[in-house]
Amino acid sequence: MGLGSVVLRILANGIRVLQFLAGAVILGIFSYYLAVLSNHHLPIAQWIRAVEGLSGAATLYALLGSIFTICLGGIMFFGLVGMILDACFVGAMVAIAVMTRDGTQSCHGNVHTPLGSGPSDSNASGYGRDGFGFGDGQTVTYLPNLGLACRLEKTAFAVSIISIFLFIVSFFLAIPMVRSHRREKRFGPSPVNGYTSGTTRRRGFWRRNKATNPDVPADNTLPGHPTPAEVENGYKPETSGYNAARF
Repeated sequence: MGLGSVVLRILANGIRVLQFLAGAVILGIFSYYLAVLSNHHLPIAQWIRAVEGLSGAATLYALLGSIFTICLGGIMFFGLVGMILDACFVGAMVAIAVMTRDGTQSCHGNVHTPLGSGPSDSNASGYGRDGFGFGDGQTVTYLPNLGLACRLEKTAFAVSIISIFLFIVSFFLAIPMVRSHRREKRFGPSPVNGYTSGTTRRRGFWRRNKATNPDVPADNTLPGHPTPAEVENGYKPETSGYNAARF
């Protein structure tokens, strides 16, 4: 495998890892939202479920993509499938950014969050305790104050914007990976590159040296012939131009 292919695979795998981390952040935040709303028997909006599903799918895809990039990166079929899925997840992250657009608001004063609306220092629905985790002997999660809920949504919005660019980069990165793999497959191990994979280009037919000995330049002149004077004076093959040109 050439150095260029190795660098491309490392870069592509790094992008997949970042996509996985970004998707995991959004998935974790909205999993917490769903746990709070469900445990406190609060209404759950459909868009919250949608964000949970899209972020979960993006996280799973990025995880599998990082594995396939190492094993199958550059193969035409998998590269084409990856580009299609990358384009789909660009749209998914755009949808998440739109649904979490309240994350652009200030988290001071009155705020709108997935857990409710009101002053940022108040709890959702006016009851509960601040913080994460579980209470002593309780089976429900604590309700955070709306300011914290707002900051979590702001984080999810920012990460979704970053994810859009990450999936765009991986979409276009698949093109040079496929081209590099095809060159490596076409110009595989041979005496030209020391029996190692490489992208050495073959010399064009118009540049080939037609001389039998590559160290001796080709001579396109015709061999000499004896003249009539040489024939009359006695033809000596060993000194004639014909013989010299021939031998």
